[in-house]
Amino acid sequence: MYSQKTDVTIIRSNRKTVSIEVKPDLTVTLRVPRRITEKEIDQILNEKQSWINKHLEQMQVRNSELEARKQPMLSMDDIKKLAEEALAYIPDRVKHYAPMVGANGISYGRITIRNQKSRWGSCSEKGNLNFNCLLMLTPPDVIDYVVVHELCHRIHMDHSAAFWAEVQKVLPDYKKAKKWLKDNGSSIIGRM
Repeated sequence: MYSQKTDVTIIRSNRKTVSIEVKPDLTVTLRVPRRITEKEIDQILNEKQSWINKHLEQMQVRNSELEARKQPMLSMDDIKKLAEEALAYIPDRVKHYAPMVGANGISYGRITIRNQKSRWGSCSEKGNLNFNCLLMLTPPDVIDYVVVHELCHRIHMDHSAAFWAEVQKVLPDYKKAKKWLKDNGSSIIGRM
């Protein structure tokens, strides 16, 4: 719990704004412009004390939930099997959804299956699609969401309102799958 005595890491840089980050290990980082005074830092921390407390509590709850759901670590054999499953399954889903994206469907390049710790999928400028083999540990609607998400990047290489409108056109209830991934994704990736 944050209190006046809690250690806060202060990082000064050439930034113009102030940001506070509460990390999963329950540490607090305050990023500030170089010229800000100690008094101003104290004032910011006092003003933001309830916000910091709230986020520390949320992080503690999340950590407890993750601990409760912790699955055994995946072996290299497990990951290899997941990659094989993904290679047999995901390209068919891409083929299924590609005609639904955009006005007349979209083309795509190579499909690659990887085991990544930071991404579920990606789309290159050339239209090559990468998918995380760990998607095979998620429900089918979550896999479809990631497939459609990456295919929509063939039209919009950003996360603009137009991009999300395209995702919603293909998957009207995509927000459920997106939330599932947000709530459960880190515990799956944590098994690597």
